[in-house]
Formats: sequence, C-alpha cells, structure tokens
Amino acid sequence: MKNEKLNYTDAYEELIGIVNDLEEGEISVDELTEKIKRASELIQFCKGILRKTELDVDQILEEIKNSETTKEED
Repeated sequence: MKNEKLNYTDAYEELIGIVNDLEEGEISVDELTEKIKRASELIQFCKGILRKTELDVDQILEEIKNSETTKEED
C-alpha cells in the first residue's frame, strides 16, 4: 500500500495488524526489519494526519470565536 493513497483508518488498521503479528510471534526474523520499517512509516503518517487535523480544528474554532466576537460588537 502506497502512502499517496493511504488514509488514516487504513494506516491505523495496518499498524494494528503489524503489532498483533509481533505480539503473536507471527513475523519471522527475516520479515522483522521490514515490518518495523513499515510500522515506523505508518506511525509518522498517522502523526502527520493528526497534526493537520488538530490545526484544522483549531482554525475552525478560532473562526467561530472571531465570528461570535464580531456579532457581539454589532
């Protein structure tokens, strides 16, 4: 799965799958490095989405606050 077409939900589910495989011992030593690298990529991707969402929400809340302040002044 390429990051360009990845969304948060798919990345999170793939990450959970990797974690489950690790916990259950389902990953061979040969696959371990690749799975850990992929998990790191997924974590960074998810963190980026969460940061962007937080900034978007903060901006929306600020716009609402400014809108209410403008109405009170009228």
